[in-house]
Amino acid sequence: MYIFLDESGDLGFDFAKAKTSRHFVISLLVCQDKQAQDGFRRAVERTLKNKLNHRKSRSRTVTELKGTGTTFAIKQYFFCQLPASGWKIYSVTLNKPRVDEHLRTRAGKKKLYNFLARFILEKVYFPEEVQRVSLVVDRCKNKEEIKDFNKYVVNQLEALLPLNARLNIDHLGSHESAGLQAVDLFCWGIARKDGMGDQEWYALYQDKVSFTTVYLPEK
Repeated sequence: MYIFLDESGDLGFDFAKAKTSRHFVISLLVCQDKQAQDGFRRAVERTLKNKLNHRKSRSRTVTELKGTGTTFAIKQYFFCQLPASGWKIYSVTLNKPRVDEHLRTRAGKKKLYNFLARFILEKVYFPEEVQRVSLVVDRCKNKEEIKDFNKYVVNQLEALLPLNARLNIDHLGSHESAGLQAVDLFCWGIARKDGMGDQEWYALYQDKVSFTTVYLPEK
């Protein structure tokens, strides 16, 4: 079983700044087996080759798919290349203006991030026959934060996984993982839906969304 975790937005709380997001999204792409994971790898490779790097005159090679800067037409093409089954999406959107003050500190933000990651991972169904779970996280933390995150997730997931299942956690750059590139696209779509009401891209894959919610919604 393969799980890819990515995020959209930030955990800044200075809403006077134009670039501070009002929402923070954590999304998971869950591939039930290697066949589904390989299907995503092929879909990313085809999209890069046929839609972004097909012009011989292009001076710079595009090495990864991103939610921002990728046209809807390219997202449509990517979606059409995906495997028909064997994968699901889970997501949680934090409504940041309702976060308590004590969670807006540096330590509070780390606690908040870990809580949200655990919250959404708890929604994933782990079949009894699963023997190995690979969690791949977009590398955006320092060494200390990675160590704390890994320890926290292992402790929290231990009770959820089948007894004989082994958990492996990797922190990779998005260019190193097709699964991370895919979940970046999905996470961006959910952020657009919840933040701006734009459902154009989300509507294509919404049937694959097993769980999505807004945490601390507007009163």
